[in-house]
Amino acid sequence: MKENQSLQISPRVTDIILQSISDGVFTVDHKWRITSFNRAAEKITGIRRDEALGKYCWEVFRSNMCETDCALRRTMKQGKPFVDTSTYFINSDKRRIPVVVSTSLLKDKDGTVLGGVETFRDMSLVEALRKELQGRFQIGTMVSRSQSMHKIFTILPQISESDSTVLVQGETGTGKELLARAIHNLSSRHDKPFVAINCGALPDTLLESELFGYKAGAFTHAVKDKPGSFALAEGGTVFLDEIGDVSAAFQVRLLRVLEEGEFQPLGSVKTVKANIRVIAAANKDLPTLVENGQFREDLYYRINVIRLTLPPLRDRKEDIPLLIHRFIAKMNNIRARAVTGIDKKALELLMSHNYPGNIRELENIIEHAFVLCANGNILPQHLPDEFISQTLTSADHNNLGNELKSAEARVIIDALKRNNYSRLAAAHDLGLHKSTLFRKIKKLEITLPKIDGRSASH
Repeated sequence: MKENQSLQISPRVTDIILQSISDGVFTVDHKWRITSFNRAAEKITGIRRDEALGKYCWEVFRSNMCETDCALRRTMKQGKPFVDTSTYFINSDKRRIPVVVSTSLLKDKDGTVLGGVETFRDMSLVEALRKELQGRFQIGTMVSRSQSMHKIFTILPQISESDSTVLVQGETGTGKELLARAIHNLSSRHDKPFVAINCGALPDTLLESELFGYKAGAFTHAVKDKPGSFALAEGGTVFLDEIGDVSAAFQVRLLRVLEEGEFQPLGSVKTVKANIRVIAAANKDLPTLVENGQFREDLYYRINVIRLTLPPLRDRKEDIPLLIHRFIAKMNNIRARAVTGIDKKALELLMSHNYPGNIRELENIIEHAFVLCANGNILPQHLPDEFISQTLTSADHNNLGNELKSAEARVIIDALKRNNYSRLAAAHDLGLHKSTLFRKIKKLEITLPKIDGRSASH
């Protein structure tokens, strides 16, 4: 009996142990109120112990697990522990913290269930290392290995938290709408509508009715009221794609919405307040349009509060294998195929292309390949014929051009050597004017020694 008593650990010692371990630990009673909260839990969550005690656990952790499949709730209900369940919660700085949690019942010495206990481990470092090893960054459905894209992904959470107007610049097919959706999904408006309008695809009259809506009788065939995109997106986000294509007259009407936060449906005499966030996008150089008088300067500065520029795919070719993998997985799911990957030669062809159509063009090429390839690897013969011919022709021209430059450089260097590096004598030897030779030396980046053939000593 004495031996058993000597092995018992006092509550004070237990508390010291809980406070010293690096994993976060908290307990709840049967009403889901927190009854203990250790030092590591404070550090990981950024919430003080005295603030957490007595609160419902979901008020403190704000985890995705709280809304769907709470491991601690399953433990309390089924009476069995759950180990290493991955989830995340939002800390006091509103940062998303990835964690692994384990849960079990909290019992006294007589076996009576007092509540539940959960331990959680901060996996932020592991997650960062995993991403670093993969060389991959992701926001929403956008993935990249590019450092230029990583810079955008890094600041996107702060941009999303603000309610400022955003201008997304980039060539057609670079993913401007995907970026706009990512901003919306990360924002406090995420549970409200996201409405996208292609401004360049509609004339003024249709664009006005699409955005502002109309009242019955506003024009022929307007037999009933129709809400526009601004009304449909109330509380959410409106994405105005290709805003550089709208007319000067419509720019004035759009400016009023952005400045006054209200619009007037067609046929109405009343204005309507608009609680929306606007994200605009353009594939044209808006500053140049402003200089040429084709785009209002005041509208440009109103939409250019925050500016993001998406690089073209040709400037981030390291993303091509990653995007191909994403498109293969997507189309396998849609078309019930079993394509496993891409052949090395086919990948080389895809890597050597310049993609004037950017990511959209790459996705179309992979979609074409799926028509001809039901399983296994995508091979060169599965790629579009016109793509292969363009790519091979471009590659041949590049190789030929490089070979010609190399041959021309060798001829000039040989002539310079024969004439003791006298550029005037070498030009005469080659039958060229001296200024022509000087231009070619500069263009071909030929490095000359410091000696001068015109010198008597040479």
